[in-house]
Amino acid sequence: STSMAAAAASFAPVSSRGGEFTGTIKKAIKFPDIDEPTLSIEDKFRLLKDIGFDGVELRYIHIGMEKEFIAARDKVGLPIHGVVNSSQPDLKSAIELCAAVGGEGILVTAPYDKTRPLMESWKERQDIIRAGLPHAEKHNVKILVENVWAGFLISVFDAVKFIDEVNHPLFGIYFDVGNNARWGVPEHWIPILGDRIGKLDIKEWDDNLHRTAGLKAGFSQPIGEGTINWEGVRASLKQIGYKGWATTEVGKADRTRLADIAARMGCQPCFLVDSTPGVPGATRVSEGLDKVYIQQVTLSCIHWGAMDAA
Repeated sequence: STSMAAAAASFAPVSSRGGEFTGTIKKAIKFPDIDEPTLSIEDKFRLLKDIGFDGVELRYIHIGMEKEFIAARDKVGLPIHGVVNSSQPDLKSAIELCAAVGGEGILVTAPYDKTRPLMESWKERQDIIRAGLPHAEKHNVKILVENVWAGFLISVFDAVKFIDEVNHPLFGIYFDVGNNARWGVPEHWIPILGDRIGKLDIKEWDDNLHRTAGLKAGFSQPIGEGTINWEGVRASLKQIGYKGWATTEVGKADRTRLADIAARMGCQPCFLVDSTPGVPGATRVSEGLDKVYIQQVTLSCIHWGAMDAA
């Protein structure tokens, strides 16, 4: 849109396009998950950066707010790597928002209407993606389909077929490791998907809780404390040479939980926020954020940093 183009042109970009990423997987969080309602967009960005996140991801609800996000991005120096569009059929607006804020891809889902034949949903979603690809080409923005719990694309070979039938370099998969653990083995899917993987969503899954406490209880464990074989996941990602974004999707989080999540993701520094001044060894976080202190802690991180190039 004209307003988005004007917003993009009026600010010097801090791009999320990291080139070769120097062998490092970059860590991000979904912006709506930041549960600090009194903070401005800029201060939320600053908090994420100080905790150790490399970037952030927006959602389609932020269409029309590009000026505010671009200003925060440039003031803080925290990239915005993409936009979650979910099942919204309007890909163009999400692509434009993504391009305006310097992102590289939008997340889409493939819903399955179980009252109709499966292939109708298959073809309908592929047609929506094909219709959006000329706009994606115009803005150099990827369209990435996430593996969700729709009862659709639950086999790695279905996912490969779905992507390869569209057959476009700007179309791939947004691989959600936690979602996948219900249907398959993430470290086994990754080598088959290969360079079709454009981005990663990260959350934990606990198969034991899923069996004993109900389906969604499988997602209740903190990252690194469930049954996902993170060492195997890292090895498979290294095997395919993945260099890109890994974004946590773990629900609402205040500054204390954000710091815990960052630590579990292996972000540097790994800090736990402490709101009480005078903690021995504590350091002030974020100029302009009142009474925010941090104390270094040791957690069972999944250590994405171990994948850095030698």
